[in-house]
Amino acid sequence: MEATALDAIDIHVHVEQDTHGCYSLDDELMDASAAYFKSSAHRTPTLAHIADHYRARHMAAVVFTVDATAATGHPALSSEEIADQAAAHPDVLIPFGSVDPHAGQAAIRRARRLVTEHGVRGFKFHPSLQAFQPNDIRHYPLYESLAELGVPALFHTGQTGIGAGLPGGRGIKLRYSDPMLLDDVAADFPGLTIIMAHPSVPWQDAAISIATHKANVYIDLSGWSPKYFPPQLVRAADSFLKHKVLFGSDFPVLTPDRWLADFAELPIKDEVRPLIIKQNAARILRLGMSDHDGSVITETRLMRETAVENE
Repeated sequence: MEATALDAIDIHVHVEQDTHGCYSLDDELMDASAAYFKSSAHRTPTLAHIADHYRARHMAAVVFTVDATAATGHPALSSEEIADQAAAHPDVLIPFGSVDPHAGQAAIRRARRLVTEHGVRGFKFHPSLQAFQPNDIRHYPLYESLAELGVPALFHTGQTGIGAGLPGGRGIKLRYSDPMLLDDVAADFPGLTIIMAHPSVPWQDAAISIATHKANVYIDLSGWSPKYFPPQLVRAADSFLKHKVLFGSDFPVLTPDRWLADFAELPIKDEVRPLIIKQNAARILRLGMSDHDGSVITETRLMRETAVENE
């Protein structure tokens, strides 16, 4: 994939239906999510549809499902199938995998196969839906493997629409998605790139602090229309975190068209917008982006620039 041919990279796109007619969530959770996001309960585009949608917009999409089999009892969509089908659309689709952390060594073996045999470029975790505490040391061997494989880990943080409005939220616990739990992981695995998904409400300030402090931690801006972003997130994205925030829509619950239209109305400097929309993600995903003088942008250099801006 040539990043120079793209207008944007959407780092957060869900696959909610496979070619066999299976869905990523059971009917109750799917309906609750649709009500929360005020979207259609039938918002289940196939991978081919997603590819067409993004190709028409000259965008790339990072696509994934979430394997929460142990926590929900609902069979997950196949990350292997998603990755293999994404290979038919290499111009626009970038596959991430998902493994169930409760699977232990089996999750580690599967993660390795997903990368080495299926071309997966990263992994998606949803601590609340998967019912695990990210900083539990029982999951550390999995993170060690991801760091060795050189692929990023994308974690849901903050409020979730899954289970929203149901009695007890269907047992889904928001505290597992507190970004401060990821601060431990980032500190203990400095070679692991961590992306905190979404404005992390009610822990937005914590997420900003972590992304500022840890060179290996980033924030994606998915799941919210930009016009609802907390003001401190907008200020950080426009200044000292301009190299650490990423465009993500959360498609299909929020379309890239709406996200970008609302983002255009934010008080973001013109020179910062391309970083957020494409360049930061291209660097993390190793798509070969370079800066204006032709040199490869390095994490060390970015942190040095950020430190100067924070003085």
